[in-house]
Amino acid sequence: MQCFSFLKTMMILFNFLIFLCGVALLAVGIWVSIDGSSFLKIFGPLSSSAMQFVNVGYFLIAAGAVLFALGFLGCYGAQTENKCALMMFFLILLLIFIAEVAAAVVALVYTTMAEHFLTLLVVPAIKQDYGSQKDFTQVWNTTMEGLKCCGFNNYTDFEGSPYFMKNHTFPPYCCADNGNGTTVEPCTEEKAKDKTVQGCFSQLLYDIRTNAATVGGVAAGIGGLELAAMIVSMYLYCNLK
Repeated sequence: MQCFSFLKTMMILFNFLIFLCGVALLAVGIWVSIDGSSFLKIFGPLSSSAMQFVNVGYFLIAAGAVLFALGFLGCYGAQTENKCALMMFFLILLLIFIAEVAAAVVALVYTTMAEHFLTLLVVPAIKQDYGSQKDFTQVWNTTMEGLKCCGFNNYTDFEGSPYFMKNHTFPPYCCADNGNGTTVEPCTEEKAKDKTVQGCFSQLLYDIRTNAATVGGVAAGIGGLELAAMIVSMYLYCNLK
């Protein structure tokens, strides 16, 4: 009985923290969706690199909503000893855990396929919006400056973009000196070919692999917490009358 009471208390506290995290993510997601430029100014290259591949605002809102629901179900189920809420909590967390494992396997095994898929999405957006959409251009400029990269693949991603059509040159980051990070203006095609600055996707992969131990540790920690929460919720469910 003491073990049951202890686990019940821990379940309530753990899910209350999840609930608060969900509220925080919802708030940040709404903020990013409404005023993305101020978000970029505060968080800089770290946020902008993520914004190339996902709509951060909608992603945070979705993640916040899931955490909000999980936290509520976990707290409510443990506090009121409601078996239905505990089972829903377990099933949702199980689906999230399976999706995370599947995403990790795909990312590790099918990196080339993921790159091809993202190329089909990102490159056309660059050719259409870079130089005409202020926020989009600012996101890419911050990313290229922070990661010392050029475009998604390389400088050719900007061919035909509003920026290129107006200036007949490429962004200065595509002609940056790898040694000291200084840029060469104007960045002509000849200079861009000579500098061969790496694309941002390749640079991002390199940074992730360089910090693989940290990334793996964080992922393992999150997975461990999810497994522990599922075990505790099922223990409470099975021991309720």
